[in-house]
Amino acid sequence: MITVVFSDLHGNLPALIKLKNLYPECKNWLSLGDNVNYGPWSNECVQFIEEEMDCISLLGNHEEYFLAGTYGGENIVARTFFDFCYEQFSLQKIISKYTDCIDIGSYHCSHTIDNKYIFHDTDIVIDRNHLIGHSHQQFFVTKGEFKIINPGSLGQNRKYINQADYAVYYNETDTFELKNFIFDLDIVISEMKNKKYPQICIDYYMNKEQVI
Repeated sequence: MITVVFSDLHGNLPALIKLKNLYPECKNWLSLGDNVNYGPWSNECVQFIEEEMDCISLLGNHEEYFLAGTYGGENIVARTFFDFCYEQFSLQKIISKYTDCIDIGSYHCSHTIDNKYIFHDTDIVIDRNHLIGHSHQQFFVTKGEFKIINPGSLGQNRKYINQADYAVYYNETDTFELKNFIFDLDIVISEMKNKKYPQICIDYYMNKEQVI
C-alpha cells in the first residue's frame, strides 16, 4: 500500500489533476498544507481534494492567512497575491477542518517545524523523523539519528516553476520515494490573465525559470 504525499499546491489545479491521474487507484493521499493562494484555482483545489480524493489535509500558513483574513508579511508580491486570492476564496468552512499534524509510520507530519523554513542544509536538532513542506524544496536529509523529508512543492516550485514535486510513501517499509513531473505552465498563466490577476503576480510566474 502507498500514500501519495504532496505539499504547497497553491491553487494549481492542473498539477493536482495530473498527480491524481498518475495514481488512479490510490486510496491514501496526504497534503502537508498550503493548498490555497497564489495560483488561480484555490476554491477548485480545495473542493477537488475534498470530493475526489481520500486525502488528509494539514493546515499550512496560507490556510491560516485565509482563515484569519490577513497576511502579516511585508513582501509586496506575496501581499498582492494574498489580497487578490483571498477576495476570490469562499471555502473557509472546509479548510477550517484541516488538522495541524498527524503521524504516518515513524514520521511526524506537519507543514513545517516551529514555523520555520527548513531547507536541506538547515542546522536543526530533531528528536524524531519529520515529514514537512513549506520551503518548496524537495529533499531527504539525515540529522543525527533521525530524518527530515520534504516532498517539495506540487504547485509552485521556486526553482523550476513548471516542475511539480511530490513523494510516495511505502507503508510496508516505512520509506519514501521523491518524484516529480512537468506540467503546462501556460494553462496557469492563461487562467491568471483570464481572472485579471495584478501584473506583478503574472510576472512572478512568467519570469521564473522552467524545465525545457
